[in-house]
Amino acid sequence: MAAKPIDVAAGLVFHRQKLLITQRPAGAHLAGLWEFPGGKREPGESFEDCLARELREELGIEVALGQAFEEITHDYPERTVHLKFFLCRLAKGEPRAIGCAAFEWTTRESLTKRNFPPADKRLLGRLVDSEPLWR
Repeated sequence: MAAKPIDVAAGLVFHRQKLLITQRPAGAHLAGLWEFPGGKREPGESFEDCLARELREELGIEVALGQAFEEITHDYPERTVHLKFFLCRLAKGEPRAIGCAAFEWTTRESLTKRNFPPADKRLLGRLVDSEPLWR
């Protein structure tokens, strides 16, 4: 029997026509790859509450949370993840690399030049193709 998927909330945080990405820290699953900020959902926590908590803990920011944009379940050899991505706008604070190796504000054109986990492939295509999100 397969293990229960790990629920993860992630933010597509836009600000001034750029999107916030973070780099996974050394020693973490998929270390060194770039991702959209967020983290594991705690028992009894909503995806929305999880995302707000994770963004405060990892980057020291608050966001205006929008609608869910994508939902993906992906099987890695060592675990299965269920990712829920939300559209967000930066509301308060400037990001700091508290719980990640680095962060970057990326443009639509440079987004796919970074190495992301395999689970994000379909999402990356949608983001690049969705020009109105970047305005």
